[in-house]
Formats: sequence, C-alpha cells, structure tokens
Amino acid sequence: MPNDTRWGLDNPHPLSRLKTELVWEGKYDEHGNRRVVDVAGCAMPLQKIETVDEPASRLMERGHGKLWDAAKAHRDDFRNMLIWGDNKLVIASLLSQFKGKVDLIYIDPPFDVGADFTMDVPIGDEKETVGKDQSTLEMVAYRDTWGKGTDSYLHVMYERLTLMRELLSERGSIYVHCDWRIDSALGLVLREVFSGRFRDEIVWFYPNSGLKAKSSKFHQVHDMLFHYSKGGSFIWNEQRESFEDGKSKMQPVRRFNSATRKADVVRDEHGRILYQESVDKLVNSVWRIPMLNIGDELIGYANQKPEALLERIISASSNEGDLVADFFCGSGTTGAVAERLGRRWLMCDLGRFAIHTSRKRLIELQRRLYDDGKPYRAFDVYNLGRYERQWWQKERLRGADDEHRKVVLGFYRAEPLPNATALLHGRKGRALVYVNGIDSIFTRDEARAVARAAREAGAKEVHCLAWEFEMDLRLICLELEASEGVQIKLIPIPREIMERNRTSPPPFLEVAVLEAEQVLRFPSRLGKGPGVRSVDIKLTRFLPSLAEVPSKELEALRERAVNSGFDFIDFWAVDFDWREGKPFEHHWQDYRTRKDRSLKTVSDADYTYPAPGAYTACVKVVDVFGCDTSITVPVQV
Repeated sequence: MPNDTRWGLDNPHPLSRLKTELVWEGKYDEHGNRRVVDVAGCAMPLQKIETVDEPASRLMERGHGKLWDAAKAHRDDFRNMLIWGDNKLVIASLLSQFKGKVDLIYIDPPFDVGADFTMDVPIGDEKETVGKDQSTLEMVAYRDTWGKGTDSYLHVMYERLTLMRELLSERGSIYVHCDWRIDSALGLVLREVFSGRFRDEIVWFYPNSGLKAKSSKFHQVHDMLFHYSKGGSFIWNEQRESFEDGKSKMQPVRRFNSATRKADVVRDEHGRILYQESVDKLVNSVWRIPMLNIGDELIGYANQKPEALLERIISASSNEGDLVADFFCGSGTTGAVAERLGRRWLMCDLGRFAIHTSRKRLIELQRRLYDDGKPYRAFDVYNLGRYERQWWQKERLRGADDEHRKVVLGFYRAEPLPNATALLHGRKGRALVYVNGIDSIFTRDEARAVARAAREAGAKEVHCLAWEFEMDLRLICLELEASEGVQIKLIPIPREIMERNRTSPPPFLEVAVLEAEQVLRFPSRLGKGPGVRSVDIKLTRFLPSLAEVPSKELEALRERAVNSGFDFIDFWAVDFDWREGKPFEHHWQDYRTRKDRSLKTVSDADYTYPAPGAYTACVKVVDVFGCDTSITVPVQV
C-alpha cells in the first residue's frame, strides 16, 4: 500500500530532526529515558585516617635542643587530601565541600583494554625485586570498566566526567589523557558533557620511546590530551619553551603592518634584514616531552608520567594557590607537581599501592622543600570506611545483615550452619566460621566469646571474618589460643566482594603480624636537659600477609617472610601520642627509596612527653605491596 504522506517544511520527516549523538549501552533506560548520575546516592562522609606533615621530630635541631621555625616552610591555609576509594563515590562525596571550587582537573584513566598492570617492586636492602599483581579490587574494577567493551567504558567515564564538571569552578579546565584506542569516542563524550567548550587537542610526542623493531605500521610515539573548560572564560597562562638544542637562535625582526594585517620583516636602510636573538618560543599543541625511562624522578610505578608534562598543564591552566585535582592519581605526579608549584590539591585512587606510593612520594617532597626553605602544605589521608559498606548493603543487599553474612560465606566457600547462632555462622573443613557485622569492628570481647563458643562446640579451629579488627587483636588471640585450646585465624573480608556482578572469590588472607616495643633513653641523646627521658620505638617482628603476590611466587616468599619479615617493610611511622578516635599523626617515619634501600628498625625521634606517666604509641607499617598494619605500644616514662 503506497504511503501518501507528504514530508516537507510544514510536516518534517522524524529523521530530519535527529541530531548527531554518541549512544552507548546504559546511556538510556528501558523506557528510552536518559539515565542521570545519582549524586545523592553515591555521596558519603570521608573518614580521615592519617595526618601527614613534616614530622615533628624534624623541628628539633639535632644536637642543639632548639626548635626550628616551624612556620618558615609550612602553609596552614589548606590541608591537601589523598583519598583511597572508588572515584565515583569520592567525587560525589567531595561535592558538598568543593562544588564549583576546583580550578583544574587532570586525569589519566585506563584506556588499554588488554593492559597488564603487574609490576616489580624492590624488596630488602639489595637490588632485588618481587612481582606484584594488580590488586583484586583493581582487577575487578578494571574488568567492570571494560566488561562490555567500549559501551561500559564510555558509561563509566560519562558518569565520572559529569560529576567532575560539577566540581570545576566557572573558570576551571579539565585535561583528559588518552591514546588511539579510545580518543575518538572519549572526545565525543567530553564534547557532550562540557557543552562543546573544547579548547585544545594536544599531542604529547615522546621522542625517546625506544622503539627499534621492525613493524608493519608506523611506530606509536604519542598520546593525546583533550582540554575542555567549564565556561566561556578560563584560566590561561601563556607558555613558552626553549628551542630543541637549548641554544639561542637569530630570528628576523618583524613588525605588524596594519594595512596588510600581517607581520612584515624589518629591513635597514640598505635593505638588509634585521635579526634579533631569541631563546624561546610559544608552546604549540605538539609537546616534545621525553617519556620517563631513567633518572631520579622515576619511582618504579607502572605508567608513571613525567613531571614536565604535568608542570606545563598546571602552569598553563592554574595560578598559585588554585585547587588542582586528579582522580586516577597513580604514583601521585599531579600532587607532587602541584605542591612544588604552590597549588593546593585533591587526589584519589582505587589502588592501595597507588595511595602508598603517592603518600611516600609527597612526604619525600615535603622533606626536600623544608630543607630548601620552600613552602609546602600538609596533607591528610582519607578513605570511605564503613560508609562504603553501608552503601553496598543498602543498594545491593537491600539492607539485610543476614544477607551480608550469606554473601561473605559464599565467597569464602564456607557452608552455612543449619543451626547458626549469634557467634557461629558457618563451617569450612574442620573449622567453624564467624562473620562479623557489616558495620562493626571485631573486638577482643567478641574474640573471647567466639573462641569459647567454638570450644564448647568441639571445634579446634575457628575463622573470624571481619571488615575491621580492633588494634592489637592478634596478640590477644595468642593468649586465647592458649587458654581455650582453639586456633584462631583473623581474616579481613576483602572489599572486592562488593563489586557488581562478582562471582569468583577473591583471596581471603590472614592479617599481618606486627610487634614492637618502647626504647627508653635516659638521659636523652639530644641533650634535652638533666633527668629528661626520651622514647623511641623498636620493631621486633613483622610477618606480612603477602597480599597481591603472584601465585607462582607465593610459596617461595612464604619462607622468606617468616625468616626475614623486615625485608618486606617499605615504610613505617610512629604516632607517639596516639589516642583512640583520632587520626594517626606522623611524628616520625622512615622508608626505603630507590637509591637507599636501608631501613631503620629503631626510630631516632628521641621523643619526649610533657610529664611522667603512661602513654600509648601507635606504629604503622606499610609493606612493599602497599598493605598497612598498625599496632599500639604502651609507653611508660
């Protein structure tokens, strides 16, 4: 049957009104409605877990007993933030405080669907390395990002870019790093999110890529950076660079001709061209910045970007005192450059190793700036803590704590007990299993009750699974094992089980073992006066959990971990005046670097207390894989 409908200006065809649009699975719901980013449902309070400043012990001039000027290199107008967690939840949580206040965002999201993030990390004092897997949490998040190919990647990035736009100030900019794998599609998402406020497409050309092998295509020696602004006006500082050979050039003198609207070459009375010396030029959209291969800046983190790249971005699109953010911070290059250039910063990452690497790098920068008499700002370390679990319980488990235990037992491959009690929930082999509440910390009182219940049930072993454990609980359990005759395993519940569509079990590893004791110095080594006692802390034992060790290396490392546990310590710090409920404060710290692999096992803070009495010190150890363990040490002076 012929269609007699006439299409025209008075009756446009439906297809004539369609606009060019990038569509991916998940952009629209089943009813054709555009999905919105749930900001309120993702926002949650951030928990401050550490305060990091130039250590208080360095304010004491060695051997003279005089305080240095603590204010000479320290700015108190803002405390920078380093946050561990899913960046979607982190950004949503930051909006309440920083909406419209961030002046520059740089992100380097993963854009390689087949990327291998396994890396070698140094171990011990010698030039020895051990393989480190990507954490299971990162693997799952990465798999979810690419689970449906480009569709899922674009939806993940669209949600996060939408939230980042809300953080930007009206004069703010965002730079997004990518390469040929995803640049065309990601560029369209950026154009949609930022309403066409396109500013630059930058080619980062790295001439030292080192590619010499024969290939059937041209070697890839560049990445792309997209620059978008929030509004029509934006922060911009013109950038200049030296000529490639570092030498000055004689350039023709030019003068603007208003008649021709061009710059004419200037000649003298004899018709000779006048020249002037020029040593730099305006930076264009092709940046020749070498890739990091060697040098002091290289810290051994996979995909680390050169500071020169971030220095150009931060210098061009922010001013001193402005707020800079990076939500895929990796090794912390953005924060390090922002700190050095006098900017404030916010950074986050999902990987615990990234957070540890960034923390150590920024502490080292603090020390260097302090020694040079240059200003710096303190920073705090945050995570989402129990609020992340509460969000998971509400969104995925419909609020049921019984459902939470069922999920944990399932991933642990334990069989639920048909007659479960409040203290015993499952069985795995010959061991009984206890699963702590989703919003609880497993305490010594609970440990006593569970051990007693396991003994009365005739078990010789009980596994206690919990999200958090009371500090020093491992030592308490040693006493309980002797008194109750039941072996107790303390096993943290992996955050990975909260990942959407997770089916395979992540590794459940026992908590690390850490022991330390006080060292009482009398008189004080630093000559603080007659009768003054000072305190230091001595590490006496460390047994790492060996999380994130590749399975092929695990057995070989177990024996070394037992015999030489200190080889696995990368960083440790002491809070000499710790009190429950307050963040860990760095009074003293020591760590290995690429140049110096030595590590003190006794602090040299020579810490003095205001009066004799009983105090509590807290010791935090971070192993070479980025996993941290803390204990308290009683101090009597």
